[in-house]
Amino acid sequence: MEFDLEDPLPPSNENFPSLFKMEIDQMPSKTYSQAFTSQASANLSVRHEMDGKLWIFRLVAIACVSLALKMRKTEFSVFDLIQDGGFMFDSATIQRMEMLILGALKWRMRSANPFCFMNYFITFLKSNNKPSVEQLKQRATEIILKAQNDVKLLKFKPSIISASALLCAVNDLSPFQFPSFRNAVCSCSYVDKEDFLLCYEHIQEVATEGYESLWARTSSSCTPVNVLDVHVLSSSISGSKSSK
Repeated sequence: MEFDLEDPLPPSNENFPSLFKMEIDQMPSKTYSQAFTSQASANLSVRHEMDGKLWIFRLVAIACVSLALKMRKTEFSVFDLIQDGGFMFDSATIQRMEMLILGALKWRMRSANPFCFMNYFITFLKSNNKPSVEQLKQRATEIILKAQNDVKLLKFKPSIISASALLCAVNDLSPFQFPSFRNAVCSCSYVDKEDFLLCYEHIQEVATEGYESLWARTSSSCTPVNVLDVHVLSSSISGSKSSK
C-alpha cells in the first residue's frame, strides 16, 4: 500500500487512537537533543575530523530519499538526483546504506508525524467550509516545515507540534476562533496542556518571523472595510456551525 503522509496506517476506525499510541514509542530519548546543544558537538577538532567524511552524509541523504521514493508511486528515480547533483554512488552502495537505515529504524517506515494529526485537530473548529479549512491547513503546513529545524521541538510529540501549528494558523488567519480552538485542544484527552502551550510559544516565535498575521495587518490600518474582512474570514470558518 502506498504511503500517505497524513494517514500512514492501514484504513481503520481506530486510526487516530493508534497514531497517538504509536507516536509515544517513536519519540527520541530524553538525552537525544543534548548532542545538538552540548559544547562537545561544536568542538573544532570533531568538525575537522568530519570534513573528510562529508560523503557519508551525502550517502545517507540519498539513501533516505531512495527509501522515501520506494514508499510512494512515482516515476522519479534516486539516480536522477545522483546525476543532477554530481554524486558518484552505485546502486549497491546505496542499497547497503538503505539496509543500515532500515535496521536502525527497526523497519518502522510508517512513522507518526505532525501531518498525521492535522485532520484530527482541524475538526475542533467544527467547520464544513472546505476552502477556509484548507487555507488553515496550508498555513499550518508552512509553519511546521519552517520550524522543523528547531532543536527545541525535539522534546514535543508530533501531535503537540501539529496542534500548535494549527493554533498559530488560526491566530494568523482567523483570530476570532483562537480562544475556542485553544480551549478545545487543551481539553483533548490526548493532549498535555502544558506541553501544548509551551510548544505553541516556541512555534509562534518561528512562525512570526517575516510573517504578518491578518490581525496585525488589520490593526495597522484599522478601517471599517478591513475589520469587516477579518470578520468575514473568521465567520466563513465557523459559519457551518452557526447554520446548524
